[in-house]
Amino acid sequence: MTNSTLLCLVFLVASFSCSHGRFAFKLIYSPRPRHPSLQDYRGDVVADASNNGQFMVNISLGEPPVPQLLVMDSGSDLLWTQCLPCINCFKQFTPIFDPSKSSTYKTLPCTSPSCTVGSSEDKCDPNNNCEFDMTYADGSTANGVIATEKVTLTTSDEGITSVLDVLIGCGHENQGIYGQTSGVLGLGPENVSLVRKLGSKFSYCIGNIRDPQYSYNQLILGNDAVLQGDNTPLDIYDGFYYLTMEGIRIGEKRLNIDRGAFERTASGEGGTVIDSGTTVSFLVEAAYGPLSAEVISLLQGKLERVNDPIFLCYKGNISRDLTGFPVVTFEFAGGAELGLDVLSLFIDNGSGGFCMAVQESRNDDQWNMIGVLAQQNYNVGYDLVGKQLTFQRIDCELLELSI
Repeated sequence: MTNSTLLCLVFLVASFSCSHGRFAFKLIYSPRPRHPSLQDYRGDVVADASNNGQFMVNISLGEPPVPQLLVMDSGSDLLWTQCLPCINCFKQFTPIFDPSKSSTYKTLPCTSPSCTVGSSEDKCDPNNNCEFDMTYADGSTANGVIATEKVTLTTSDEGITSVLDVLIGCGHENQGIYGQTSGVLGLGPENVSLVRKLGSKFSYCIGNIRDPQYSYNQLILGNDAVLQGDNTPLDIYDGFYYLTMEGIRIGEKRLNIDRGAFERTASGEGGTVIDSGTTVSFLVEAAYGPLSAEVISLLQGKLERVNDPIFLCYKGNISRDLTGFPVVTFEFAGGAELGLDVLSLFIDNGSGGFCMAVQESRNDDQWNMIGVLAQQNYNVGYDLVGKQLTFQRIDCELLELSI
């Protein structure tokens, strides 16, 4: 196989409701090899502010190949899709995958070392097939069996390529808010993840999530992922990507926040996670309090506050009423910074106002999380072996032209 760039169609849908070669995916708007580490996959992303704040990846499974639209999520590991027969399935754009019609589908026995996915204590069904049981932070669930299957992608030179024996979940009993996608493409760090199958690096570039015509967002999987800009240590713990966050600035003012608010404890609680599958960001009270207080102070007497049980909201228009509002900067170890302008810090609420796209962490979820809205206008690169993450502020169109 030639060392061509592989192209897969990937879609980004964003909203205010609360993933030696290059595998690159150019993420575009939707209306509604044997040694794969030697290649790269490429794909397109644009935004539609109407659904669930999710990247959606269009791949094909099985032989013959059947298209499936998957939510990209760096906060989970397994690639799973809805499968027939359905005990309970949600609506999806593409036909539900029927494993009985695929010649390359093979269920995974319980005795396999790869039978370690999900939270179910009993990993075996009556036929000795490995089961998975996934529960997500928003309460969405998926249950079914683990299998190996062929994944087919379109290359940038208009060819196709296939990756054999990819671990997938075949979900027969699923419920939740998936925006009519077929399932989830987990890009987490565990061995069952497609990231590990294709190498140990990946990157994504996010432009203006609100612009459905922006066609330069992209995801790259493989050892030629774009790792440029400021770098900061990447800590992999319990299946999540943790960063060492050190502080927050508004303009030139550094907020008075104890670093302990951002650190993970010896027992594994707290810390700061970066996630492509979450729209807004979350901060623990010790960090959220000073940030929200400073925002309130800056807008005092200028805009009317709107009562909201969760978010800090105001009447007005972001572009019109927040001209000159200072950039909020998240500071990380090693000098890396993530700057949030008003379009990354605030989001329209659909009711003639806007809210800060940072929420206080729930009582049962005492960690900080950097959501995808805060990552706009950046290329973010992950190196799982080198344990480094990079932030590069860039227009994704320029990045596309350079690769």
